[in-house]
Amino acid sequence: MEFFRPAARQIRRPGGHAMRRQFLLVLACATVACASQSPRPAAAPGQQLEFGGSWNAVGSRHTISLGENREASIINLKGTMLLAGPGRPGVGFQSEVIGLVDSATGFQGRSLWTDEHGDQVYSELQGQPAAAKNRVTGTILSGTGRYAGVTGSYEFTWQWVMDGEEGAIQGRAIDVKGRVQTGAAAGSAR
Repeated sequence: MEFFRPAARQIRRPGGHAMRRQFLLVLACATVACASQSPRPAAAPGQQLEFGGSWNAVGSRHTISLGENREASIINLKGTMLLAGPGRPGVGFQSEVIGLVDSATGFQGRSLWTDEHGDQVYSELQGQPAAAKNRVTGTILSGTGRYAGVTGSYEFTWQWVMDGEEGAIQGRAIDVKGRVQTGAAAGSAR
């Protein structure tokens, strides 16, 4: 239980506050220097941009039986979507997905991506019933703020990482590839 034991009281040295202030000042300057990189120029309206990435999510699943060899599930997932490439619409998003999985007809879902500024991207998801592939395609419908008017598509392979008790689930999307077409108000990644 060493991990939960409080730290021993530190011995203060003369001039320690000045050294601490100096360290914090250097740290603040380094943070500002890293954050002040010049932003990418805005993409021209209507321009096609390609991106890649990954998505990790956790959530819940509620399943019912629809007969001898058929099941249906409602899933609710939340996680982090990280995009890469010069054409990405943004760097990182909090992503939410709700959907219906039917072992006979496949997957239908809706997705919401929210960036660090609160701007959002909306999309529809579809997947085939073939559980071996777990290939999902998405259609980007539009968005808010800098993603207003954005359209496009993306696809990924879904991998289940954990299928826990009482419906707890965890998974990840790999091989995320997509393309967006910027709208009149949309720009490229910051």
